[in-house]
Amino acid sequence: MSSQLKTEACGGEQQRGLEHELEEKLLLHDDDAGGSAPPPEKKHYGGWRRRRHDDGHEGVGGDDDYRERFVRAYDRLRDELLADDSCELTDEARRWLAQMIDYNVPGGKLNRGLSVIDSYLLLRQGSEVTEDEFFLACVIGWCVEWFQACALLLDDIMDDSHTRRDHICWYRRPEVGLRGINDGILLKCHIARLIKKYFREKSYYIDISELWNEVALQTSLGQMLDLISTHNGADELAKYNIEGYRRIVKYKTSYYSFYLPVACALLLSGAKLENFSELRDILIEMGIYFQAQDDYLDCFADPNTIGKIGTDIEDHKCSWLIVQALGHADLNQIEVLLKNYGKKDSTSVSKVKSTYSTLDLKDMFSEFEDRAYKHLVTSIEAQHDRAVQEILKSFLKKIHRRKK
Repeated sequence: MSSQLKTEACGGEQQRGLEHELEEKLLLHDDDAGGSAPPPEKKHYGGWRRRRHDDGHEGVGGDDDYRERFVRAYDRLRDELLADDSCELTDEARRWLAQMIDYNVPGGKLNRGLSVIDSYLLLRQGSEVTEDEFFLACVIGWCVEWFQACALLLDDIMDDSHTRRDHICWYRRPEVGLRGINDGILLKCHIARLIKKYFREKSYYIDISELWNEVALQTSLGQMLDLISTHNGADELAKYNIEGYRRIVKYKTSYYSFYLPVACALLLSGAKLENFSELRDILIEMGIYFQAQDDYLDCFADPNTIGKIGTDIEDHKCSWLIVQALGHADLNQIEVLLKNYGKKDSTSVSKVKSTYSTLDLKDMFSEFEDRAYKHLVTSIEAQHDRAVQEILKSFLKKIHRRKK
C-alpha cells in the first residue's frame, strides 16, 4: 500500500519545492506503471493490519491501537522481573527495584520499542500475526527500551548530567547517588532474563542472543570512544574531526537506536540478517543524522521542549557543532573556542555559543539536514523490497526536522 513521507513546513519556496519533490520520490508506486489490474488484496488475521491514519501516513492498528497494547505489556514484564526468583529480595529491595524501573524505563517517547512492532508487522504484512506473536514483538520492543534506559542512566552519571525526560536524573536523587551505577547494570541484566524466558525455545534464540550481545558490545565501545575523545579533546581540541565524530556516533548510537529494533523484527519474522546489509547501512546513516540533530538541540533548543538541560559544551563533547565550528573558524575564533570549550561557567558557554552564532551554525545545520535527508531518500528509493522501504520511511518520518 502506498504511503507518503511528509515533512514539516519550513521557510522558503525553494526549500518547500525540494521537500515536495523528495516526498513524491518516496511514494511507493505499483510495480507496473500501466493500466494493469491491482494486485489482489492481502488478508490479515489476528486483528492486526496496516491502516491509513487521519494524517495520511500508514500505521498499524487493530481493535486497539498497537501503542496501547505495547504500553500495557510493560506492567506485565516489570511485575515478572520483580517476581524473579534469582535472588531472595526483601520487600524494601523489591520496592527499590520497582521504583527504579518505573523511573527510568517507560518515561520516553518509546520510539525505539515501537519501531520493533511497526517493523515486524510490516515484514509480516499479508500473513497471520497472532496475539502471542504480537506480544513477543512487544517483549523485544520493551527490551530495547530497557537497553535505552540503561544507556541513559549510566551516560548521565558519566556526563554529570542534571535532567532527563523532564525529571532530575535518577542518580541525582538524594537517595540514589552512585548506587545508580548498579541500577544501570540491573537494567541490562533484565534484558537477558526476558529474552531467555520468552525466546529460548525459538529457532532464532541463538541469533537474537548473539545480536543483543554484539550490539551491547558495540554500544559500550562507542561510549568508550566518546569518553576517550572527550578526555583527550580537553588537551587538544583540534583533534575533533568529522571522521572521529562519525565513528563515535555509529557505535554509541546508531546500532542500538536504529539497527537493533529492525534486526530484532527481521529475526522474529524468520529472516536472516546477512541478507539485509544494505538496510543496516542506511539505518546507521540515519542514526548519524539523528545524533547530529541531538547535538544541535542540545545547544539551541529550549530545555523545556527537549526535557533536559544541554551540557555538551561544558562536557567537552565531540559534537557535530564543535566539529563544524573548528572546520570553519578563523584563528581568532579558534582561540576563543580553545579557551572556553569544556568550561563549566556560564560566561565560557556564552562565548562558545556566540562563536557558533557568528559562524552561522544554525544555517549550516539546516543545509546539512537537507543534504542528509536527500541522501537518505535516494538510498530508500533504491531498495527493491517494499517492506524495507516502508520501514525506512517510518524511521525517517519520525526524525526529520524533529524538535525534541
